[in-house]
Amino acid sequence: MTGDFAGSEGGRRLRADDLELALVSALAQQESIAIAILDKDLRVTHSKLGPGHFGGLTVRLGGPVEDLVPGNEARAFTARLRRVLGTGEPLLSHRQRMGRSGELVVMLSALPLPLPAAVGSGGPGGLIVSFIGADTENRRLDLLLDAAARIGASLDVCETARELADVLVPTLGDRATVYLATNVFAGEEPPQRSARKLGLRCAARAPVDAEWPDEFIKPGMDVPPLPDTPTLQLHLHGTTYLLPDQQAISAALGHDPALLRLLMPPNSTGQIRSVLLARGRILGSVSVFRTGQSLPFSEDDLHLLDEVASRAALSIDNARRYTRERNSSIVLQRSLLPLANTDMTAVQTAGVYLPATAIGHGAGGDWYDVIPLSSSRVALVVGDVVGHGLRATATMGRIRTAVQALADLDLGPDDLLAHLDDLVLRIVHSTEPGHEDVLACTCLYAVYDPVAGRCAMASAGHPPPGLVRPDGTFGFVDLDPGPPLGVGGLPFEVTELDIPPGSILVLYTDGLINYGHGRDHDMAAGMESLGRRLSALAPGECDLRATAAQLAHGSAPAAELTDDVTLLLARVRTIADTDVASWEIPVDPAAVTSGRKLTIDQLADWDLDDLNFTTELIVSELVTNAIRYAGGPITLRLIRDTHDGLLVCEVSDPSNTQPRLRQARSTDEGGRGLFLVAQLATRWGSRYNATGKTIWTEQSAATAASGTTPES
Repeated sequence: MTGDFAGSEGGRRLRADDLELALVSALAQQESIAIAILDKDLRVTHSKLGPGHFGGLTVRLGGPVEDLVPGNEARAFTARLRRVLGTGEPLLSHRQRMGRSGELVVMLSALPLPLPAAVGSGGPGGLIVSFIGADTENRRLDLLLDAAARIGASLDVCETARELADVLVPTLGDRATVYLATNVFAGEEPPQRSARKLGLRCAARAPVDAEWPDEFIKPGMDVPPLPDTPTLQLHLHGTTYLLPDQQAISAALGHDPALLRLLMPPNSTGQIRSVLLARGRILGSVSVFRTGQSLPFSEDDLHLLDEVASRAALSIDNARRYTRERNSSIVLQRSLLPLANTDMTAVQTAGVYLPATAIGHGAGGDWYDVIPLSSSRVALVVGDVVGHGLRATATMGRIRTAVQALADLDLGPDDLLAHLDDLVLRIVHSTEPGHEDVLACTCLYAVYDPVAGRCAMASAGHPPPGLVRPDGTFGFVDLDPGPPLGVGGLPFEVTELDIPPGSILVLYTDGLINYGHGRDHDMAAGMESLGRRLSALAPGECDLRATAAQLAHGSAPAAELTDDVTLLLARVRTIADTDVASWEIPVDPAAVTSGRKLTIDQLADWDLDDLNFTTELIVSELVTNAIRYAGGPITLRLIRDTHDGLLVCEVSDPSNTQPRLRQARSTDEGGRGLFLVAQLATRWGSRYNATGKTIWTEQSAATAASGTTPES
């Protein structure tokens, strides 16, 4: 308080110091309230603890305040008070055992006591500590209210177990441990009540700042098989029980010294244990111990623990069920993604997907894909369906499948996104009301050609990819993003750029650049941060898999991801000029012979003579059809793909008419050319280009694996 305190009209004005003194004096007269003032060393300089307070609890002036608490809690008690001195943050309404035996529980508050301005800088000069007593019924109500307020705030199984243990200490006992069935940690149903299937694991222990023996079980450790004692049978039947002394605790563990060191705190004088029972299944158990000079447990303590445990079990089961649903969506999401790492002729890739880990979130609709195309080209895709959960994941699966189907048609990036936009619009119109929240989607589609060393890409509302060049320079691709999928009616622009071999193309979703820049998600700041990290890469030397993992996991602490993080790194390659041969074919039937000869000569140069017969037939049929039905100009191109062991044959013409494979009748004079090509080639197809179409075939050329390798 500062300044004067104004009273009623005609009354004198009270100085703030006088008012504070009067308030403290009034509080000190209450029998249920005691006040002590401590110096910086936590020694009592002033005290209002006397025979009228708490059954005669007193403290020696000049003595340490830890004399007020049981010896086993002294260290934790002083540590809390020193935190108040160090941080200046008050400790309010903390439950604390008092007295040598610890039979008294009070509500303790500690506030920093500033130095007078004339003495120092006004910093903490000590503490003022208040103690408010509570009788047994108040203690019971306080514990239940505290449990209701603190337990279940988290949907994490381990965090809920920690909340339960913290609530019980020191109000009900000196030590507490919580064990859960191992299945519960994974979100699965706990096993049936069987001693052989008990399978418990330590989830929490309290207090965390107490001294625990090195041998005592730690959170995350599995409980070893327990002896089949009568006490274990009580647990399997869901019965809460009391072990009044150390001998009873030892008998419950079969008098096994190793189990006693692992599961019984030192100096234990009693234990109460309750099962965590929900929907007829035992999720685990909670044990509370008293140590040293603490009073023995009573039946009231047992009933109180049973009531707290029954409420906590529901919260733990809710957390378990949330974990199960989240894990299900993550498993579905990961099953819909391609292999994380690929090694193709055109690119070497490494992909990472991290689901959101923050409570209330989960696997969503982020995805990436690497799709092999004709003529050793590759499509790189990354997309993001808005939302989380199974609906978002299922929508992602539908859209990713559509992208793969459209990519097989060898459409350009703009045409593919236009068709995908129509598909999303149809999904919107056929979706039940209330489920439209997962139909907003962004996508980036890029096609890289290793022969030309050129990439064409288009974006549907997606962040631009990054490019790390071989010399280490980095920049984001300057593209014109179209609208997100599902808007309809607007075109998508294609951006083309030459990419030097050895460069790394970086595709990602906004989860990689949104974290850590405030609630408004400053994307520009996130992209700048990503750019700094990518600028430090050595493209030709870095391990793609390790680099992708480092970039993705470095975007946020593991437990604080509020959005999925998806990252795809692609190191591009080119096919050497010596592995590509191209000729212009005149529009003359006699030129078919010359095309066959050029092909045979080139195969001899590549040491692929074993493919002479089949390739000669394929070239003859494709060139003949182009001359007969399409006209000129006609281009014949051969590509030796030594990485994948393929020979690619292409014939391009100016016609936009796609060829059709059909079964010729015995009386037909023609119609067998494409059928013959399909039988001779491993794969074949047709795609549109800027001037018409290209018909392509692939044949296995594994014998060429010893030839020239792709440039990298």
